[in-house]
Amino acid sequence: MAALHADAMSGAARTIDEVLERLDRIIRHSIDIGSRVGYFAAMYRTVTARVKAEIEAGRFEDGERMKRLDVCFANRFLEAYAAYSSGGRCSQCWRIAFDAAEQSKPLILQHLLLGMNAHINYDLGIAAVDTCPGETLDSLHHDFNIINDILASMIDEVKRELDTLSPWIGWLDEQEGRTADTIIRFSMNKARSYAWSFAQSLADAGSRRRLELMARKGAETAFLGQEVLRPPGLLFKAIVWLVRLRESGDVGRNIMRLSETANAKLGPHSRGDLPI
Repeated sequence: MAALHADAMSGAARTIDEVLERLDRIIRHSIDIGSRVGYFAAMYRTVTARVKAEIEAGRFEDGERMKRLDVCFANRFLEAYAAYSSGGRCSQCWRIAFDAAEQSKPLILQHLLLGMNAHINYDLGIAAVDTCPGETLDSLHHDFNIINDILASMIDEVKRELDTLSPWIGWLDEQEGRTADTIIRFSMNKARSYAWSFAQSLADAGSRRRLELMARKGAETAFLGQEVLRPPGLLFKAIVWLVRLRESGDVGRNIMRLSETANAKLGPHSRGDLPI
């Protein structure tokens, strides 16, 4: 994965606006070089801008705390991206997602799910505890749950855009069983619930136990990523192959379409300067 210039990604982002600016750089770079990392970055940019708008609208109990969580959460993706791009170490679940971005076989949907798997199932619980350590974590629960509502409202928008880029993606919605559950019925609310449980276990643990819990969760998340990337079952693999035949292979154009959807849905006060 060709890296952005080091100066463009050096140091942690300090504000949501800085997060949005860095995501814009990743999206533009991904369009330029045809990197599938841009699929997740475009979707995540939309989510981040929506959270910023909801903070400004006063939807959260503690807007300043939510800003800190949002930035801490985003930095885990940005730092993993920078580390992988420069040949450094990142968590295994992110490595699976970034390695997959070098491949043409996975569907756009699989690339999105690989990013969501790493970021929500692993990163989110850690970011929550880093923002509200120990006994203070419970005070975050209400605002944490509001994020569920924001994400749920955006899932259908993302799927509608996928229908235009991958016309046969609807076939996956009709499948049953564990394979379909892994690929298409990836539940955002369930993932967030698991992230909260993970955060609670970290908040109650000492430093050594915390490292053990993170290692275990990292392994579980990496395993799920492998299932998303290579779903079991010959029938479902055949269906994925057929869906791929009708999916747009123009990576740069696909990323731009996802970004255009974000522009249309967010409105002029929230979208900022999206890279389209």
